[in-house]
Amino acid sequence: MKNLFLCIFILGTSTLASPAQSYFPEAGNWQAKAPKELGLDAGKLQEAIRFAQTHESAENPNLKIAHYESGFGREPFGYPVGPMKERGSATGLIIYKGYVVGQWGDPSRVDLTFSVAKSFLSTTAGLAVEAGLIRSEKDLVHPYMAPIYPYDPLRLAINKADHLNQEDVFHLFDTPHNQKITWEHLLRQTSDWEGTLWGKPDWGDRPAEGVKQKRAREQREPGSSYEYNDTRVNVLALALLNVWRKPLPQVLKEKIMDPIGASPTWRWTGYENSFVILDGQIVQSVSGGSHWGGGMMLSAWDQARFGYLTLRNGNWKGKQLIPTSWINHSKTPTPVQPGYGFMNYYLNLEQKQIPSAPKSAFLHIGAGTNMIYVDPENDLLVVSRWIPNGDKAELIRLILESLPKQK
Repeated sequence: MKNLFLCIFILGTSTLASPAQSYFPEAGNWQAKAPKELGLDAGKLQEAIRFAQTHESAENPNLKIAHYESGFGREPFGYPVGPMKERGSATGLIIYKGYVVGQWGDPSRVDLTFSVAKSFLSTTAGLAVEAGLIRSEKDLVHPYMAPIYPYDPLRLAINKADHLNQEDVFHLFDTPHNQKITWEHLLRQTSDWEGTLWGKPDWGDRPAEGVKQKRAREQREPGSSYEYNDTRVNVLALALLNVWRKPLPQVLKEKIMDPIGASPTWRWTGYENSFVILDGQIVQSVSGGSHWGGGMMLSAWDQARFGYLTLRNGNWKGKQLIPTSWINHSKTPTPVQPGYGFMNYYLNLEQKQIPSAPKSAFLHIGAGTNMIYVDPENDLLVVSRWIPNGDKAELIRLILESLPKQK
């Protein structure tokens, strides 16, 4: 019986491509194959592409106007403080067994990717653990933190005597509540960190219960509740900057984007006021999304390369760029929010994100909607930009319909 089970297990996993067997695109060149060459139904695939082309977001392409027309613009302190740019049209890529089998729009256009940036941010946390800069994601954060010295040119013009009792530095984790927060709490958005960072108080981000109610409530025990909150994401970004002691875009470029052959056109920015003085240098702390502007700007091709890296469990051409253990942690459900792993891995275990997709599929999702759909079971990767959130599941269903039927 044991041998029979082993045979079944081997047969069941033999269709999954290993990194050594997989095709990896060279920089600037991702090979395409005709759908029929890989056993796909070309007609059904084209139907899926037409669906994406005709189901573009109705929000204003001017993302500043779109911001103010949305709930984000009506939040307390909801004004953007980072760069935004006009977006392009509906755009996407379909990659099957490593090869491009479909595309639409302008995949080379550099656009904001909103909260997909969180997946890049959590990757830099995994790299810090691998490098030994963080011993474990379960460690408390506050022992790793030094006083933070903000860069504020306006301070040069103030009367020093009037500010004698003001601190010249600030601490991210100095309250009794914040001292209980671990790296994992931040990664899973369960920290309930309290405070204000870059002029954005924690209670000002998506106060669904009302501003007065959110400000009045006590902070919840770290790990006990999930709350999607970009102020706390930016806390993680600043904490990681202090651990790495160099800009996170440099870390990402060296460790991830250059090795996977990303273009030179991507940029990861912070806010106009998110500068600190670190080791004598003026350094910008990046945003983990584009809620208030800033964040990751990149092309669909570069999104696809990052998604393909996660499809291959962090391995690129035989080199483990992201530790396998970190990919596994990222895909482990958060106890108080089972559909969420480490930011921004959305899990399909309950098939709520994409009902037609395998339970093993996961997505990197940002507003727009920006979506990287990752499907190890079908060796499928889909990038779709500027599609209404309610249409993303139907797009994936149509693409799955085009795949060869399992015998």
